[in-house]
Amino acid sequence: MTDTPVPDVTLNNGSTIPQLGIGVFQVPPEDTAKIVATALDVGYRHIDTAALYDNEEGVGQGVRDSGLARDDVFVTTKLGNPDQGAERGLAAFERSLQLLGMDYVDLYLIHWPLPGKDLYVETWQTMEKLYADGRARAIGVSNFQPNHLRRLQAEATVLPAVNQVELHPTFTQAPLREVHQQMGIATQAWAPIGQGAELDNATVGEIAERVGRTPAQVIVRWHLQIGNIVFPKSVTPARIEENFAVFDFELDDSDVASISALDAGNRTGPDPDQFN
Repeated sequence: MTDTPVPDVTLNNGSTIPQLGIGVFQVPPEDTAKIVATALDVGYRHIDTAALYDNEEGVGQGVRDSGLARDDVFVTTKLGNPDQGAERGLAAFERSLQLLGMDYVDLYLIHWPLPGKDLYVETWQTMEKLYADGRARAIGVSNFQPNHLRRLQAEATVLPAVNQVELHPTFTQAPLREVHQQMGIATQAWAPIGQGAELDNATVGEIAERVGRTPAQVIVRWHLQIGNIVFPKSVTPARIEENFAVFDFELDDSDVASISALDAGNRTGPDPDQFN
């Protein structure tokens, strides 16, 4: 096992989260344990899954196979969309714990706001109870827009620790990140390299060639330097290692600005205001 060089981000409840992790979206259930154990061997200490990914069981197995203590690995999972609401939400959380083979998660998220169903406030109040009893060490949301966050701020007791959203160089979410900063909510980036599309960007390629790194490493480094929590996904051991090898170089301010200037409002996933 390697000692991890990953910096921690302190959340608004005082707990910490490794700034770089690995996501298992679209990782087949039968491959998940091996991928997770490989990542933990490389040095990752932060795993991001969800009920909808259907691979929580593999995540738990991979953590156990790694030989690391449970407290040494930060595990995030998310409530499935069909399970919003007080009673369904509680049952879904119990099911996730059972599949993971764990008695707590480090971070539990509402996966989508689903505004048409109008259940996210009720669901959040159930999550506050899970946080109060310690089985969710921190709670947060995913794909929430500023209006959704402000409604939670007005109607709930606990503010989300994080908001996990689509975020990459051509979709930088600068206005939303500003809201996060004002509210004390950490920004997590999913699809951090635009589902691979941004690896061919000419600006990113020029910077990568100049600093002697791969385009993926440059993009991950950009995320880290603007303060995002990021977890690129890969099932290839070489790529898992490549995405982790970003702590022995820095981008200069002009490179960070050049990548940030690529923003084109290029959302690739669903619009959270319309997705129900």
